[in-house]
Amino acid sequence: MMSVPAALIMNEVSTFLCRRLDVSCYRLCTRMSSTRQEIQSKFEEVRGNKFHYQETGQGDHVVILLPGALGTNKSGMHHQMEKFNKEKFHLIGIDPRGYGKSRPPERDFPLDYYHRDADDAAGLMAALGHNTYSVLGWSDGGVTATVLAAKYPESIRRVVLWGSNAYYTDKDIHLYEKTRDVSKWSAKMREPMVAEYGKELFQKMWSAWIDAVVGFVEEKRGDICMAECRQIDKPTLILHGDKDSMVPLDHPVFFQQNIRGSRLVRFPDGKHNIHMRYAEEFNRHVEDFLTEQD
Repeated sequence: MMSVPAALIMNEVSTFLCRRLDVSCYRLCTRMSSTRQEIQSKFEEVRGNKFHYQETGQGDHVVILLPGALGTNKSGMHHQMEKFNKEKFHLIGIDPRGYGKSRPPERDFPLDYYHRDADDAAGLMAALGHNTYSVLGWSDGGVTATVLAAKYPESIRRVVLWGSNAYYTDKDIHLYEKTRDVSKWSAKMREPMVAEYGKELFQKMWSAWIDAVVGFVEEKRGDICMAECRQIDKPTLILHGDKDSMVPLDHPVFFQQNIRGSRLVRFPDGKHNIHMRYAEEFNRHVEDFLTEQD
């Protein structure tokens, strides 16, 4: 029987093990990449409260997403979390204090709640180790995004706003009062909120939000972020649906006129939910804006 040199055996064993290691590494990397592509739910302690957030993507450009009143990231931003380019962007969507899974505490609406929500968002990003990031805000979340960009300019790269007010008026109060009784909402709009909060809590929270709008008009002359608009010096994209019954055109126009260098993109047939109804076009506008050279 011909003997096989020990060196040759060792070489064959080494090659075999390296190949196995390469395969294992490949499988591990594939699993890790797949995990980063998935939308993961997590919790983080910030400013004495436990916040729920969702995270996806492995890109270098970090983005925080802020939903509208009573909204959660899952209900309000799923078209962006699912469809944005995960190789370019790292998305973090928060359930604001008292919304969704960021409960307790019970949600309340003091006159400084937009500033409180902005401080919470900045605190979450700091806790997660993100020093600079862009912010996307829809509706009430757009007001929070405006305050965030004004208060924490060193952290903000770019700002995207849509469906947001800069102020409230008696006309807005009249409009919102028509929606106070949530049992009269369409099933499509009502059922996700009822599923999240139950009928009684949903009604209580929505009424409290309308009461807050009344408070802003009576005690602050309706101003919610007018001064903050003028403080923003970051590239800003404003999007608006011309048929938005909740937010008239004068609001995005105010944002554009008062945020230096901002631009406005209008959806002629869009309503309040342009990021859902026209998700593909909306996402394209936003991704192109975010990837522009600073």
